[in-house]
Amino acid sequence: MPDLTDDLKRVPLFADLDRRQLKKLAAHFRERLLQPGSTPVQEGTMSGIGFFVLADGEATVSVGGNVVATLKPGDHFGELALVGEGERTATVTATTDLRVLEIPFYDFREFALANPDVTWKLLQHVVALLQPS
Repeated sequence: MPDLTDDLKRVPLFADLDRRQLKKLAAHFRERLLQPGSTPVQEGTMSGIGFFVLADGEATVSVGGNVVATLKPGDHFGELALVGEGERTATVTATTDLRVLEIPFYDFREFALANPDVTWKLLQHVVALLQPS
């Protein structure tokens, strides 16, 4: 199994974790390889309750068919579904070959409960996403 700790360390949400915490978290992620045009999450669907970290490649985020962001290595998506357990609020589409790391809701929740600093950062990030631009 590859060591995913370096990939996770690039994520601002996890940047303050020590090596031991990163290794514990990495054990719950699985690596997925996606081809251009793939959509790991689709707006308006219950396409799994998982959190994704983009390890390699680029993807776009679209809402209502309009591209609103470009994701690069170190970016993440799926955090709103982690908290709300609802339908996806955006579609993420691979524009290049992608290597993503995915963790299921229940594993992330267990880790977040044991690491309140990560929970607080996630809460701050979600609030920022929900504030009008």
